[in-house]
Amino acid sequence: MMAATKRIALGAVVTALVAGLAGCSGSGDAGPGPGAGKESAPSEGNSPAAAPKGAVGLIGDGSTAFTGTQPKLPAAKRLQPGQKPPQFVVFSWDGAGEDSQKLFSHFRAVAKKYDAKMTYFLSGVYLLPEEKKALYDPPQHSAGRSDIGFNDTKGIRDTLTELRAAWQDGNEIGTHFNGHFCGPDGGVGTWSVEEWKSEINQAKSFVKSWKTNTPALKGEAPLPFDYDKELIGARTPCLEGQKNMVAAARTMGFRYDSSGIGNQVWPAKKDGLWDLPLQLVPVPGRAFETLSMDYNFMFNQSGTTQGDEDQHQFWGNQMRDGLLQAFDRAYNGNRAPLIIGNHFESWNGGTYMRAIEETIKTVCTQRDVQCVSFRQLADWLDAQDPATLARLGKLKVGQAPKPGWPAFLTGTAPAEPAGSSAPARPTEQPADTGAAGSAD
Repeated sequence: MMAATKRIALGAVVTALVAGLAGCSGSGDAGPGPGAGKESAPSEGNSPAAAPKGAVGLIGDGSTAFTGTQPKLPAAKRLQPGQKPPQFVVFSWDGAGEDSQKLFSHFRAVAKKYDAKMTYFLSGVYLLPEEKKALYDPPQHSAGRSDIGFNDTKGIRDTLTELRAAWQDGNEIGTHFNGHFCGPDGGVGTWSVEEWKSEINQAKSFVKSWKTNTPALKGEAPLPFDYDKELIGARTPCLEGQKNMVAAARTMGFRYDSSGIGNQVWPAKKDGLWDLPLQLVPVPGRAFETLSMDYNFMFNQSGTTQGDEDQHQFWGNQMRDGLLQAFDRAYNGNRAPLIIGNHFESWNGGTYMRAIEETIKTVCTQRDVQCVSFRQLADWLDAQDPATLARLGKLKVGQAPKPGWPAFLTGTAPAEPAGSSAPARPTEQPADTGAAGSAD
């Protein structure tokens, strides 16, 4: 059984080495431990039709249900000619389980307070009890194996409570898959397309059959969505295995992926899906940038989840200020969506959770800012004129159109703006030689 206190699983990690950067994706988020107390119509087949108010159509064993169109999800609108785009900010959470720290419920309340929608990447094994672990048959590993453990009845019940409420609040439930295997020895980066299809199907099955797998919870309310339609995107463990995962996912209803590493530029499609990567952002006082994720700031600051207590406040402030600098250069520049990744963790005294909350409070309340889920961002991108997106894609990091937005977007000014000092987009993700953590 996995201990209620979360741990970082040691192993090889994906690392972006850019301008002195040594950052890893993923986290030591081991999930809830046993006893741990806008816009255009989505693509066809991924949005339930309206249902009579209060109607519930149970699916399968009643673990999930069709309840109609998701509430509190605004419709995506196409930009008018020459209209300045809104500033989108995506806050996303890897693992997304409720444990004794109660960070899922806390940040769900924070999101409601500041009118933000978020994406929660659920690990399927968080809805699978320890005694049924043999039901999970991970690629290249023995049945019942998971690097983040499984859950217990209380942890599953608490996580279900948050998932229901999160969806009703207009948030998105994506996937972080299951066992969180990283590195060269059977890690997700070594999996074939067919193995990824198996992993995706199993992640869906644990969400769709928690009542069968946890008989003590049969009387609980279903999740209020059809997960086969709700699930349209993911982030892979440690940001590994993206290519084969996308090859599998694009045949299984996915519309986007957030497993890559990129800069603060307007996204484009890659292999048929919207490529919405984590981004390189400033580290105030340092000569390099790191990925827009709590784990990466922690890894570059202390290299451990329990660093020098005297530095906790400084480290949290450094992350917050780095994210705010990234926001400012987009908001006052190219208006590229800012994508931020997090884990429900209390690393270094919870300083990164404080940093994220202060960032939400600061950015989501500003004019022309929309804090959205990946689903909302994908819907908005799908609603736009391709020519508009192509012009937006010409803008570099932090670069506003020199002639102004109306002239730039209506084509009455050159499509190629003036130069930028932005760092080049990383072309590969070499593995770190050290044993750093990755999880959720």
